Amino acid sequence: MFDVGFSEILVIAVVALVVIGPERLPKVARTMGHLFGRMQRYVNDVKADISREMELEELRKLQTDMQDAAHSLESTVKQEMSETGQALNDVAALPAADPSPGAETAPAPPAAGNAPHAVGNLAGTPTTPPAA
Repeated sequence: MFDVGFSEILVIAVVALVVIGPERLPKVARTMGHLFGRMQRYVNDVKADISREMELEELRKLQTDMQDAAHSLESTVKQEMSETGQALNDVAALPAADPSPGAETAPAPPAAGNAPHAVGNLAGTPTTPPAA
């Protein structure tokens, strides 16, 4: 803050010794030390308060950025869901095509009881399906 060298401090000490006198100089020096310490603490407190306010402002900005990103993601998901729902509704609204009598149809999937592999029961032991 101030650029005070040793020579300047020595000149200030000699002037203080002459002006104040040797009897009161220790008391004045102690008082000046206490005042200087208080000033340093006050400056440090102000710096810490400013630093906290800056960090708080950064956190608020980060919070608003995250909220904006969340709202953007939410709106994108809602839009995609509505587009997908609309596409499904369009497909469901199409008239079902009647197969002609000579056209082949896909075979129906096997029923759950007709599985060709072993099926486990609730106890966890494998059972074989009944022979048809």
